[in-house]
Amino acid sequence: MHKVSREIAAAMFLALCCLGAISQARADICDAAVAHPGRSAADLKRDELDHPAEILRLLGLRPGMRVADILAGDGYYSELASYIVGPQGVVLAINNAAFDGWSDGDRQTRAAGNRLPNVQHQTVDLNDMHLAAADLDAVMLVKVYHDLYWVDSSGKWPRIDTSVVLTQLATALKPGGVLLVVDHSAKAGHGASDASALHRIEDSYAVHDFESHGFKLVSRSDVLRRPDDKRDQVSYRGVMLGKTDRFVLLFRKTG
Repeated sequence: MHKVSREIAAAMFLALCCLGAISQARADICDAAVAHPGRSAADLKRDELDHPAEILRLLGLRPGMRVADILAGDGYYSELASYIVGPQGVVLAINNAAFDGWSDGDRQTRAAGNRLPNVQHQTVDLNDMHLAAADLDAVMLVKVYHDLYWVDSSGKWPRIDTSVVLTQLATALKPGGVLLVVDHSAKAGHGASDASALHRIEDSYAVHDFESHGFKLVSRSDVLRRPDDKRDQVSYRGVMLGKTDRFVLLFRKTG
């Protein structure tokens, strides 16, 4: 009996060592991506606000994965993910026409000289992205989930069927695939009602929304929390630029 106990203890110690090694490897690969030579001065400045190593560590990317960066903009996170998934992996940097228009110059500079050969830029209608079924290991929506609820009377932003978008993402992920959501927090009880005016959304609303479309919340991080944010100002300009309270949620496909 005593021998069995020693064997169990040894097995538990070995398992803990393996988990520690995996965690350290992920830390190293994420830190290495952020420290990769050739990243722009603008990206390095953004790192101070966005803590990308911690965010990518939560997502758990590994070499060889296929990842979609939805509404990738100029590709800040697409570039970082490309270093982690490596030459055997693929990053789909997906924009709609409006996002392309707002970030085209910076995006083309980032991709100049084929410096990110494993990043594939796509311009799509979000309501019909033509994503292959069970093709992706991970999906990122960084500070853009609220845009799925943005109603723009000026006509610069197309109307999006959010339920259709989330269903497409669930279908495109492999069983057990993960989806990361980072966004600007709205006040409690506001749901998606601030998406148009303030470009914010409530985190509890996000949890319910994604869990209603085949995902399960498996982790969250407070690394981007700002309790001093009153959540009543526009998120992307003026005094709140880079100073919003942001929630970080990780979901896993359940089917």
